[in-house]
Amino acid sequence: MMLWLLLTMVFCASLLLTWILRRYALARSIIDVPNARSSHSVPTPRGGGVAIVLSFLAVLPLLAHSGFLLWAPTWGMLGAGAGIALLGFLDDHGHIAARWRLLGHFLASIWALYWLGGLPGLPVFGYQIEFGRFGQIFTLFYLVWLLNLYNFMDGIDGIASIEALCVCFGASLLYWLNGFDALIIAPMVLAMAVAGFLFWNFPPARIFMGDAGSGFLGIMLGLLSLQAAWASPDLFWAWLILLGAFIVDATLTLVRRLLRGDRVYEAHRSHAYQFASRKLGRHLPVTLAVAAINIFWLLPIAACVVMLGLDGGLGVVIAYLPLVILAVKFRAGELETFEG
Repeated sequence: MMLWLLLTMVFCASLLLTWILRRYALARSIIDVPNARSSHSVPTPRGGGVAIVLSFLAVLPLLAHSGFLLWAPTWGMLGAGAGIALLGFLDDHGHIAARWRLLGHFLASIWALYWLGGLPGLPVFGYQIEFGRFGQIFTLFYLVWLLNLYNFMDGIDGIASIEALCVCFGASLLYWLNGFDALIIAPMVLAMAVAGFLFWNFPPARIFMGDAGSGFLGIMLGLLSLQAAWASPDLFWAWLILLGAFIVDATLTLVRRLLRGDRVYEAHRSHAYQFASRKLGRHLPVTLAVAAINIFWLLPIAACVVMLGLDGGLGVVIAYLPLVILAVKFRAGELETFEG
């Protein structure tokens, strides 16, 4: 009963804070004005993702004190999450050079890894792989890439919020079905914080998440996946599968732009979801399609890994292959063409 009350409070706090932040953004002219590289056409206040950050981080010490969370991952999430959110907040209000943002991303990820550890041994195509120090390096880049790709994928109304909800609820369902009840609380609280913001961000959005929110979600989802890995390696594979829609689009787009010699740190709109939204003329169908992919394709495959013994590496291949084909079909990473 107390848990449901807490989740309701987090949702209401996020809902109210987003309303306050919207008024603040309008008063301070913190507005995302459309340009040639935008996926929206109406000037919209940004920075609403701070509501997710505050409503989630404020609850973590209470959960740790009550025994719902261990203090080690709590300190990791508090420090890394607050650091990434502050960096994004400052960037939303001005401009921070890409190199300094990236340095901040690595420092926050190193802090988190100090408290959570690196990557435990994983079964990969029938072989047990112990990563050792390489695992620490890989995990560091994994976290930095996740928080950046989440920023890249936050380009149309509601898509980053819907992805976070689907992944968090999907992981919580798998935890519950397989007896990992102790892991459920953190992703459920994060989902409620996102749900409160989504009320204002659902297409057509009345406020955007901003870098403070998107980067925060990226690193939080990464840390939750590492927490799950230490409980069961299969759960880590499940997280990779659940995050597949964002991982595939962002990674394929980045690789194709790198091969073409583009300045990858510059703004663009060449992700598959952006091409799809322009082709359809609306954001809502694309955002709902991402939800459908998560619910009807990725979640069942993740369940097969966790519950039916499907090899995790094979599960990722099965899950990602159609997504790669879909991303190519919608021109992920192709050269943009501008009209007018």
